[in-house]
Amino acid sequence: MQQAPLSYGSDASGLVCGYVFGRAQEGVGMPLNADEACAWLDNREQHPAEFIWLHYNLANTASEKWLNEHLSLPEEFYESLHEGPRSTRIEVADNTLIAVVNDVLHDFSFDPSDISTLWLSVDKQVVISARRKPLRAIDSLRNAVRNGEPIRSSVELLIHLLRDQADALIKIVRHAIATVDSIEDNLLAGKLNTKRASLGELRRVLVRLRRLLAPEPAALFRLLQRPPAWVAEIDAQELRQSTEEFSMVLADMASLQERIKLIQEEIAALVNEGNNHSLFVLTIVTVLALPINIIAGLLGMNVGGIPLADAPHGFLVVVLIVASFTAIAGWLAFRRQRDLR
Repeated sequence: MQQAPLSYGSDASGLVCGYVFGRAQEGVGMPLNADEACAWLDNREQHPAEFIWLHYNLANTASEKWLNEHLSLPEEFYESLHEGPRSTRIEVADNTLIAVVNDVLHDFSFDPSDISTLWLSVDKQVVISARRKPLRAIDSLRNAVRNGEPIRSSVELLIHLLRDQADALIKIVRHAIATVDSIEDNLLAGKLNTKRASLGELRRVLVRLRRLLAPEPAALFRLLQRPPAWVAEIDAQELRQSTEEFSMVLADMASLQERIKLIQEEIAALVNEGNNHSLFVLTIVTVLALPINIIAGLLGMNVGGIPLADAPHGFLVVVLIVASFTAIAGWLAFRRQRDLR
């Protein structure tokens, strides 16, 4: 039997989904397969009021080959596909917007490995997106288009994606805030059942999210100051607004990181206080046992001249002496502890 080739959630060309938008459809995306997309690309000059969106899965090795054969994308796009993790950025190359967008996986569990990258190439008529793992924001965009939400232009598609990413990030921040609130309530109630290591792990994930998801200021500033000529003014304005909204979410994340840091310091202080109290109790026990040990050691010597050896009340006298020295040692120890407070 012949086995079907692996598709990784895509067709033989690596295409996950394709849509064409235009005035005839009133901005509603009409689905396309790979062959229909090739036919549209070959005759794009006949559809000046339309644009196409093709979404690819790079886990399918046929994706990059298909893009090279059927599209003339900027070299910067292909170079970015093989870069390591970098911050989210949007820049212009050959009059095309090249976007590298970091997003979280569907089953995000506050693990650094649950963050992956989406690459986009956006011009007036063609939007190409590619990813290696299923991501929340791009799937939210797919669902919106599938449900008939109208998209005015290719840049608005990018703006929609950035807002979906911000919404996903807001949900993550809310979940993290709820977790931190619960830890803080337990801490105030004296129920220290959370380790500093778990808070440190949560803080490291938030730092990584903020570092990867925060747009690079320099590239974004250049784009907003001098966008390509084909970008409409309304699209440029909405792009500016979406980045400002995203910056507010990142500011909330930064404040949450500081809050986690303060809780970590409070837990460390409580742990140190508990350790100091345990050490003090151990010291008191040692001090109180010192007179008993010394006198017992002296009276336990098998030598002549041991006092009270023949006295009928010798044991009682020794007990009173030991109790007196123990009481004096305890009084001195507790007095010193009160003076230190």
